[in-house]
Amino acid sequence: MAAQKNVKLSSGKMMPLLGLGCWQSPPEEVAIAVETALDAGYRHIDTAYNYLNEEAVGKGIHAWMNKAKGASKIINGAVRKEIFVVTKLPMIGMYAGGIEEYLRKSLKKLQLDYVDLYLVHSPIGFKGAAHDKDLMPKNKDGLVNIDYGTDQIAVWKEMEKMVDLGLTKSIGVSNFNEKQLRRLLAIGRIPPAVNQIEMHLEFQQLEMHKFCKENNIILTAYGPLGSPGRQYLNDSYKPQLLNNALVKMVADHHKVTTAQVLIRYWIQRNVVVIPKSTNKGRIQVNGDVLGFQLTEQEMEALLGLNKGPSCRSFRQYAMIPGVKEHADCPFFV
Repeated sequence: MAAQKNVKLSSGKMMPLLGLGCWQSPPEEVAIAVETALDAGYRHIDTAYNYLNEEAVGKGIHAWMNKAKGASKIINGAVRKEIFVVTKLPMIGMYAGGIEEYLRKSLKKLQLDYVDLYLVHSPIGFKGAAHDKDLMPKNKDGLVNIDYGTDQIAVWKEMEKMVDLGLTKSIGVSNFNEKQLRRLLAIGRIPPAVNQIEMHLEFQQLEMHKFCKENNIILTAYGPLGSPGRQYLNDSYKPQLLNNALVKMVADHHKVTTAQVLIRYWIQRNVVVIPKSTNKGRIQVNGDVLGFQLTEQEMEALLGLNKGPSCRSFRQYAMIPGVKEHADCPFFV
């Protein structure tokens, strides 16, 4: 794998443009996947409290760090600094005191003193969790207990404190729209460094990309391959990007896979990309994207595949009764 390519965050920290996504990766598989990715040259691991696999992710990180230390590849205690670790605040933690509580829980699971980037996973919260794994608590009517009073400003102020405490180096958000980002930019002492959102060739979020570039917010693309392995809801759009004729033609020209083209496209647009896999071969191939360059004509042609919001495939929030009535939920529906 060629030398890792990074992007500079507004916090001054460097973030690798390529990472391993860990969503829907079973704990029994993700530890090996993380170690495999780090062995292959990845230096960015993306997980979340909601994924319920942070312990296994931490196990994979520490297995690799122990090997690196043992081989004396990295000395003077600097091995941890080689890895950029991202996790996220769960929706059940969006209340006074919840931000620090859940970040510390994540750190304990990951066996780390800090993460490199902590994200607010969603612009809305849920309330009434009965236990730590009750990620979608129900009310007395059996419906998801949506917190219609989620205070994004109060949450963000608490996120800033996590930087002050040294529990994270940078902070950002996930699934936020432009209006919500403007709110944080207006009141924040520390601006959001990253917004992690769904992005793939048929849903390129061009307006969001322009806004974030103008405001020094780095975008992270989840679902860049169209998320072919995920469990879709019945009404979800299913992008078929890996079999797209144009993508195949570009891949054949460079003698690479279609997945490599889909990943490389975002890297050349300075968007962080986190393809998910637990397959050793695919992890290695997906990571080998820094040794070739798409031409301007190819980039322009791939840009032309964009179809806009109609091709959003992550619509799970729209299935939650009552969510459309939340002031901060139109982003999802």
